[in-house]
Amino acid sequence: MEMKIKDNWDRLSPATQQWLTNNPGCLILPRTMTEELCQETGVRLDCDEHGQAMLSQKDLDFIRAKAEGTGTQTAPPEHRFFDAVQPGEGT
Repeated sequence: MEMKIKDNWDRLSPATQQWLTNNPGCLILPRTMTEELCQETGVRLDCDEHGQAMLSQKDLDFIRAKAEGTGTQTAPPEHRFFDAVQPGEGT
């Protein structure tokens, strides 16, 4: 069965999400990560004889976007304001 990472992202543990974003170029998931995904989502993935699963191009694009911080954000970025006068310059 083909699982879409994007559709299941919120079901993944923070550790699994972190692993995926730390390894955005991984085309084939290692056996241990494949098993983690199956357990966390309840979806059985198509695996090769070594227990590894191949990611689709859409999954790779989504993971890369998350890794680059261009994925969907839940909150707007924080705005920072700075004083024009540096400390010690006095007015």
